[in-house]
Amino acid sequence: MFRSFFLDRRWMLWSVAGSLLILATTWFKVQLDVAVNSWFGEFYNLIQQALSRPHAIKQEALIGQLWSFAKISAVFVLVAILLEFFISHYVFRWRSAMHDYYCQHWHKVRHIEGAAQRVQEDTMRFARILETLGVSLLRSLMTLLAFLPLLWGLSSHVREVPLLGEVNHVLIYVAILSALFGTLLLALVGVKLPGLEFNNQKAEAALRKELVLGEDDEARATPPSLSELFGHVRRNYIVMYRHYLYFNLAKWSYLQFSSILPYVVMAPTIVSGAITLGILQQIQRAFGRVAGSLEFLVNSWSTIVELMSVYKRLRAFELEIERAPDVQDHREQEWQGDVA
Repeated sequence: MFRSFFLDRRWMLWSVAGSLLILATTWFKVQLDVAVNSWFGEFYNLIQQALSRPHAIKQEALIGQLWSFAKISAVFVLVAILLEFFISHYVFRWRSAMHDYYCQHWHKVRHIEGAAQRVQEDTMRFARILETLGVSLLRSLMTLLAFLPLLWGLSSHVREVPLLGEVNHVLIYVAILSALFGTLLLALVGVKLPGLEFNNQKAEAALRKELVLGEDDEARATPPSLSELFGHVRRNYIVMYRHYLYFNLAKWSYLQFSSILPYVVMAPTIVSGAITLGILQQIQRAFGRVAGSLEFLVNSWSTIVELMSVYKRLRAFELEIERAPDVQDHREQEWQGDVA
């Protein structure tokens, strides 16, 4: 899964240079987000000033702030579109490297249950999940690096919190502890999900294989056999639905509470009028970015479960390749050469 792309000189331009380009561009996007956060402070302070008394500001000042936002947003949209376009190609090259590697060793693994599915569907799912999960993880780490110092500075405006009294930089601690609690909570309630997803893929593969064999052999894919195989699929899904019921209960309950948490913490500061509307918006947005980055596992747990299941299937596939005798034949030679 990794050696075939990152350690093969044929893919070095994509794997190394492409990774560096994605890192640099993602960091640039995060810096644009930081600029927008600063804009929110100035804009809402202007709004507060305008609402305090009639004609306190000129219309040109308000339009100028909106124009500043439009310019930042235009750059952000352009960079985001180009980055997603490049990442799609990058991930497909990764899938191509995996596909080439598995096809080189097809004669060693063709006897494995669901071998065709692993080469075609599992590599496709691995690439698709990496495109969503990998990019989200990278963006979360970059956002955390950029917004953590910003939230640290903004936390100086919030000193008193309910029950605890005065605590310096309390928003940092609240964001970290809240995300840690949510991650541990979902890891605990979702501990069985990776195994259930793996079993479900095995049941689906068995049903798919029987249907494929039935296309050429009338003795296969009979109604009784299909009914039995689909019964396994049905039972697995029912068990998964039951486990996802309490998992989603824990997940959404936590996310709903965490959305109002910064206002609970800032309640004494807000009622005392110690901060302006602009600073409140900056704090709320920076807190959301930091907490959202730390809650990466919370928001992505279902996708992580799917990735773990795909990884287990492909890893078992690769272990079989490593154990098989290293015999070269003409089929393997056909897959050697440069990749277009």
